[in-house]
Amino acid sequence: MNAHEDHKMAEQKGSHGATTWSMAAQATLHCLTGCAIGEVLGMVIGTATGLHNTGTIILSIVLAFIFGYALTMRGVIRSGLTFSAAFKVALAADTVSIAIMEIIDNTVIVAVPGAMDAQLSDWLFWSSLAFSLLVAFIVTTPVNRWMISRGRGHAVVHGHH
Repeated sequence: MNAHEDHKMAEQKGSHGATTWSMAAQATLHCLTGCAIGEVLGMVIGTATGLHNTGTIILSIVLAFIFGYALTMRGVIRSGLTFSAAFKVALAADTVSIAIMEIIDNTVIVAVPGAMDAQLSDWLFWSSLAFSLLVAFIVTTPVNRWMISRGRGHAVVHGHH
């Protein structure tokens, strides 16, 4: 049974309390995909163009939110929602998750000695970025499980599939 089926079963029982770790991990992975696309793109653009570290982090955060929301919106627009309605669903579904991921992800990157000054050709650049995304996933999954169990966060999206 996949996370979507788990959630549908919980809805049929009239409760979000049956939230599984699998469902939470799936929601976190969905969110992480958009965050990772934006984060990696922001870090690559910032590093390649010589942006100051603060500018690189800001660009990465902005792009993480854009791509995170866009992935959610793509799915709910296909279900028939307007752009405006899909944006509202994305805000409700992903804002907390993306915000936590970005706080954790960027804190880890800044904490790794030399990571912010590493170049695209350095293993430190890519390994610290991958490590930061892994830590963000681990920290955010329990938060998403808690939110889904209360009908919030990614649970909002499932009503539109």
